[in-house]
Amino acid sequence: MLASNSDRERAVDVLRAAFAEGRLTKEEYDERAGRAVAARSVEELQQLTSDLPHGPGGATPGPGAHGPGVQAPGMHGQLVPGTFQGGGYGPPLYPGPVFPPVVPLRPTNSAAVGALVCGLVTPLTLGISGLPAVILGHKARNEIRRTGERGDASAVAGLALGWLALGILLLVLVAS
Repeated sequence: MLASNSDRERAVDVLRAAFAEGRLTKEEYDERAGRAVAARSVEELQQLTSDLPHGPGGATPGPGAHGPGVQAPGMHGQLVPGTFQGGGYGPPLYPGPVFPPVVPLRPTNSAAVGALVCGLVTPLTLGISGLPAVILGHKARNEIRRTGERGDASAVAGLALGWLALGILLLVLVAS
Protein backbone atom coordinates (compact mmCIF):
# COMPACT_ATOMS: atom_id res chain seq x y z
CA MET A 1 0.00 0.00 0.00
CA LEU A 2 1.35 3.44 -0.89
CA ALA A 3 2.30 5.71 2.00
CA SER A 4 0.71 9.13 2.39
CA ASN A 5 2.44 12.26 3.61
CA SER A 6 0.81 11.86 7.02
CA ASP A 7 2.16 8.26 7.21
CA ARG A 8 5.66 9.58 6.55
CA GLU A 9 5.23 12.34 9.14
CA ARG A 10 4.08 9.84 11.78
CA ALA A 11 7.08 7.63 11.06
CA VAL A 12 9.44 10.60 11.40
CA ASP A 13 7.70 11.49 14.69
CA VAL A 14 8.38 7.96 15.98
CA LEU A 15 12.02 8.27 14.94
CA ARG A 16 12.28 11.72 16.54
CA ALA A 17 10.85 10.39 19.82
CA ALA A 18 13.25 7.43 19.74
CA PHE A 19 16.18 9.79 19.15
CA ALA A 20 15.02 12.02 22.03
CA GLU A 21 14.83 8.97 24.30
CA GLY A 22 18.36 7.93 23.31
CA ARG A 23 17.27 4.80 21.41
CA LEU A 24 18.86 6.05 18.16
CA THR A 25 22.15 7.80 17.52
CA LYS A 26 22.20 11.00 15.50
CA GLU A 27 23.52 9.13 12.45
CA GLU A 28 20.84 6.41 12.73
CA TYR A 29 18.14 9.04 13.13
CA ASP A 30 19.36 11.05 10.13
CA GLU A 31 19.58 7.97 7.91
CA ARG A 32 16.18 6.57 8.95
CA ALA A 33 14.44 9.95 8.74
CA GLY A 34 15.81 10.45 5.22
CA ARG A 35 14.58 7.01 4.21
CA ALA A 36 11.18 7.67 5.84
CA VAL A 37 10.70 10.88 3.88
CA ALA A 38 11.56 9.06 0.65
CA ALA A 39 9.51 5.92 1.45
CA ARG A 40 6.85 4.98 -1.09
CA SER A 41 4.99 2.27 0.83
CA VAL A 42 3.70 1.72 4.34
CA GLU A 43 5.76 -1.47 4.50
CA GLU A 44 8.99 0.55 4.12
CA LEU A 45 7.88 2.78 6.98
CA GLN A 46 7.10 -0.25 9.14
CA GLN A 47 10.59 -1.64 8.51
CA LEU A 48 12.15 1.66 9.60
CA THR A 49 10.25 1.84 12.89
CA SER A 50 9.43 -1.79 13.75
CA ASP A 51 12.31 -2.13 16.25
CA LEU A 52 11.25 0.99 18.15
CA PRO A 53 8.61 1.19 20.89
CA HIS A 54 5.33 2.73 19.79
CA GLY A 55 6.26 2.46 16.12
CA PRO A 56 4.05 0.92 13.47
CA GLY A 57 4.15 -2.80 14.04
CA GLY A 58 6.70 -2.22 16.80
CA ALA A 59 6.88 -3.43 20.35
CA THR A 60 3.96 -2.61 22.58
CA PRO A 61 4.38 -1.66 26.21
CA GLY A 62 4.82 -4.50 28.61
CA PRO A 63 2.46 -5.43 31.45
CA GLY A 64 1.98 -2.63 33.93
CA ALA A 65 3.37 -0.11 31.47
CA HIS A 66 1.47 2.27 29.29
CA GLY A 67 -1.86 1.04 28.03
CA PRO A 68 -3.76 2.07 24.93
CA GLY A 69 -4.44 5.78 24.74
CA VAL A 70 -1.72 6.65 27.25
CA GLN A 71 1.23 8.64 26.09
CA ALA A 72 4.60 7.13 26.78
CA PRO A 73 6.91 9.15 29.00
CA GLY A 74 10.28 10.16 27.63
CA MET A 75 13.50 10.71 29.49
CA HIS A 76 12.99 11.54 33.17
CA GLY A 77 9.25 10.95 32.92
CA GLN A 78 8.28 13.93 30.75
CA LEU A 79 5.92 13.41 27.84
CA VAL A 80 7.38 13.18 24.36
CA PRO A 81 5.40 14.83 21.57
CA GLY A 82 4.60 12.55 18.67
CA THR A 83 4.55 9.22 20.53
CA PHE A 84 1.73 6.96 19.47
CA GLN A 85 -1.13 5.22 21.22
CA GLY A 86 -0.43 1.80 22.66
CA GLY A 87 2.04 0.70 19.99
CA GLY A 88 -0.45 1.24 17.17
CA TYR A 89 -0.06 3.21 14.01
CA GLY A 90 -2.71 5.75 14.92
CA PRO A 91 -2.63 9.50 15.21
CA PRO A 92 -0.19 11.03 17.68
CA LEU A 93 -1.61 11.84 21.09
CA TYR A 94 0.16 15.19 20.96
CA PRO A 95 -0.50 16.60 17.48
CA GLY A 96 2.01 19.44 17.66
CA PRO A 97 2.13 23.04 18.75
CA VAL A 98 -1.11 24.68 19.76
CA PHE A 99 -1.30 28.31 18.76
CA PRO A 100 -3.42 30.84 20.64
CA PRO A 101 -6.39 32.28 18.80
CA VAL A 102 -5.71 35.35 16.71
CA VAL A 103 -6.93 38.43 18.54
CA PRO A 104 -7.60 41.46 16.36
CA LEU A 105 -5.62 44.57 17.24
CA ARG A 106 -7.45 47.40 18.89
CA PRO A 107 -7.76 50.44 16.65
CA THR A 108 -5.42 53.39 17.12
CA ASN A 109 -7.03 56.59 18.27
CA SER A 110 -7.05 59.10 15.42
CA ALA A 111 -6.79 62.12 17.74
CA ALA A 112 -3.55 60.64 19.12
CA VAL A 113 -2.14 60.37 15.61
CA GLY A 114 -3.24 63.94 14.92
CA ALA A 115 -1.55 65.16 18.12
CA LEU A 116 1.69 63.46 17.13
CA VAL A 117 1.60 64.87 13.61
CA CYS A 118 0.87 68.40 14.88
CA GLY A 119 3.67 68.06 17.42
CA LEU A 120 6.14 66.89 14.76
CA VAL A 121 5.38 69.74 12.35
CA THR A 122 5.78 72.50 14.97
CA PRO A 123 9.27 73.44 13.70
CA LEU A 124 7.82 73.90 10.20
CA THR A 125 4.90 76.02 11.44
CA LEU A 126 7.11 78.07 13.81
CA GLY A 127 5.26 76.67 16.85
CA ILE A 128 1.74 77.50 15.74
CA SER A 129 0.71 73.79 15.47
CA GLY A 130 1.68 73.35 19.13
CA LEU A 131 -1.76 74.45 20.33
CA PRO A 132 -3.65 71.86 18.21
CA ALA A 133 -1.12 69.24 19.35
CA VAL A 134 -1.91 69.99 23.01
CA ILE A 135 -5.69 70.05 22.45
CA LEU A 136 -5.69 66.82 20.41
CA GLY A 137 -3.32 65.13 22.88
CA HIS A 138 -5.60 65.80 25.86
CA LYS A 139 -8.68 64.77 23.84
CA ALA A 140 -6.97 61.55 22.72
CA ARG A 141 -5.86 60.57 26.23
CA ASN A 142 -9.44 60.98 27.52
CA GLU A 143 -10.83 58.89 24.65
CA ILE A 144 -8.16 56.21 25.11
CA ARG A 145 -8.97 55.86 28.82
CA ARG A 146 -12.67 55.55 28.01
CA THR A 147 -12.54 53.25 24.95
CA GLY A 148 -9.33 51.24 25.46
CA GLU A 149 -7.95 52.15 22.05
CA ARG A 150 -4.23 52.19 21.26
CA GLY A 151 -2.15 55.34 20.80
CA ASP A 152 -1.43 56.62 24.29
CA ALA A 153 2.29 56.98 23.55
CA SER A 154 1.50 59.00 20.40
CA ALA A 155 -0.82 61.27 22.39
CA VAL A 156 1.82 61.84 25.09
CA ALA A 157 4.50 62.54 22.48
CA GLY A 158 2.19 65.03 20.74
CA LEU A 159 1.43 66.69 24.07
CA ALA A 160 5.11 66.99 24.96
CA LEU A 161 6.07 68.41 21.58
CA GLY A 162 3.09 70.79 21.63
CA TRP A 163 3.86 72.13 25.11
CA LEU A 164 7.54 72.45 24.19
CA ALA A 165 6.68 74.42 21.06
CA LEU A 166 4.23 76.64 22.95
CA GLY A 167 6.84 77.29 25.65
CA ILE A 168 9.47 78.24 23.09
CA LEU A 169 6.95 80.42 21.24
CA LEU A 170 6.04 82.17 24.50
CA LEU A 171 9.73 82.76 25.35
CA VAL A 172 10.34 84.24 21.90
CA LEU A 173 7.30 86.52 22.24
CA VAL A 174 8.32 87.66 25.76
CA ALA A 175 11.95 88.19 24.74
CA SER A 176 11.06 90.40 21.79
